[in-house]
Amino acid sequence: MKNEKLKRYSVLTILFFLPVAFLLILYPSTHNYEPLEIVNNNIKDITSSNEIKLKDHITVLAFFGNKPIEKAIAGSNLKELVYDKFKGFKKFQIVVIGTEGVQEEYDKLNKEIAKYEDLKFWHYVFIPEGKIREIYSSLKSTKELDANLATDEVFIIDKDLNQRGRLDDREKREIEANKPLRELYAYNCIEVAEIKNKMSDDMRILFTEYRQKRKGKFQNSDSRRAIDLKQTDE
Repeated sequence: MKNEKLKRYSVLTILFFLPVAFLLILYPSTHNYEPLEIVNNNIKDITSSNEIKLKDHITVLAFFGNKPIEKAIAGSNLKELVYDKFKGFKKFQIVVIGTEGVQEEYDKLNKEIAKYEDLKFWHYVFIPEGKIREIYSSLKSTKELDANLATDEVFIIDKDLNQRGRLDDREKREIEANKPLRELYAYNCIEVAEIKNKMSDDMRILFTEYRQKRKGKFQNSDSRRAIDLKQTDE
């Protein structure tokens, strides 16, 4: 009886751990990924007295202008689909840029977005119109700020003030059909599918890149190619 129980437990243990071991063997070879592409660099940092900076942070940058309540839907989508997912990651922040003198309007917006939650990694920065345009002009975008110095699009900025995105945003079927190249510089917060399916994936890729850099395991595309060529020569 004891032998039968021992045999049964041994079989169950093998059946449980074998798939796990198989996945661990496959993981290093299948988890290759391309880092989130740099689409622009030298983004203007924020210079204001509140000490909020883009440098050394992974930032989602938004421009809600002087009538922020009109961006309540974009703000809510950004909070629920991005902030709530990534607020636990190191050095992550959302920075919303507004114009000076409309702080009370932003208090109303914050009540709409925050409800009863303290948005610890969500910052509002109020700067003059000229500075807003200066920062925005340093970004690569297909759209201009509207008359209220606002846009529904948000930007991913890395720790080195590089703008991240996709140099080729075509889907596989579009590439196969030889459709024209389409870049993705920013993410429209009104388009829920774009935030959930593209921006969330891109943010995860960027956090993976920095996690691997901390562990000394990250290789950019140039270093990976150099290693591949070396192995080919050998």
